Amino acid sequence: MSNKQEFINKINAGYTFKGDSFVLGGAMVDKECQTNTLVKIPLGTLNRHGLIAGATGSGKTKTLQIMAEQLSTNGVPVLLMDVKGDLSGIAVESAGHAKIEERHEKIGFPFQVGKSPVEFLTISEEKGVRLRATVTEFGPVLFSKMLNLNDTQSGIVSVAFKYCDDKSLPLLDLKDFKKTLHYLSSGPGKVEIEGEYGRVSTVSIGAIMRKIVELEQQGAEIFFGERSFDVNDLCRLDENGKGMVSIVRLTDIQDKPKLFSTFMLQMLAEIYATFPEEGDLVQPKLTIFIDEAHLVFEKASDALLDQIEAIVKLIRSKGVGLFFVTQNPTDVPDAVLSQLG
Repeated sequence: MSNKQEFINKINAGYTFKGDSFVLGGAMVDKECQTNTLVKIPLGTLNRHGLIAGATGSGKTKTLQIMAEQLSTNGVPVLLMDVKGDLSGIAVESAGHAKIEERHEKIGFPFQVGKSPVEFLTISEEKGVRLRATVTEFGPVLFSKMLNLNDTQSGIVSVAFKYCDDKSLPLLDLKDFKKTLHYLSSGPGKVEIEGEYGRVSTVSIGAIMRKIVELEQQGAEIFFGERSFDVNDLCRLDENGKGMVSIVRLTDIQDKPKLFSTFMLQMLAEIYATFPEEGDLVQPKLTIFIDEAHLVFEKASDALLDQIEAIVKLIRSKGVGLFFVTQNPTDVPDAVLSQLG
């Protein structure tokens, strides 16, 4: 048996699965595609997370698009973080091209014109359905980690949340939270808070205020507020049974990594808190692709990274698959990389 035939036999055996799967491409020997020697991925493994890595021009975006389209076709909703603005094409049918036909013929996989059901979302000034969350929904612990506060400052945040909760005062946006801190640090508010919760340092409150201003400078005031987004809306199917592809437009956010990481943390935390335990599903109930993943990690505080790492480890049990897309695997912390199947 030739080495080529031995290779083909191994590929065909290795990519034969009991459950449903979809085609990623064709196997190659000596730079030649072997027709009908298909590289596939089983749907049942996609909630074990993954990594798409490679230099510019190596095909990361095309791989992401192919996976998103195939997942949608198989009834799996998808959430895409579109930082470069080049993922929206899956919403439109291809006009076809001779090179596409030639490529599919070599692979042995017929080219079918189609489009995916797409909804555009935004956390910035981009066009799309505005995603928002209230300060209250973050809670004092997550809010403090997002701001990278020390223990003393975190304690003051907890007091502010507790005061608002006791007084039935909603903390909707960052302005609400700043007004609360200002009230608790001066005049009758200071007397009231010290009598009921203990003394609060005005120096620490000033430090918290500066952290909030830093977050506002990255455009966070657009994200915080009502009406809060419902993560269950990400798990919809269209009338034909295809999974909805939700594309978050982020082309104006590359210079605002803290806002991006804040949004990602809140969304993942909300999914983990809201979705029921699912166990090992035959296919994920939602798959999330985070393009330009280094933006999530490069400006995040240590506490924020710890929180993201913890959620990545736990969220698989909710039937959710996470895929990080980046140029270099070292862009992703080791603790997260170790969870990527």
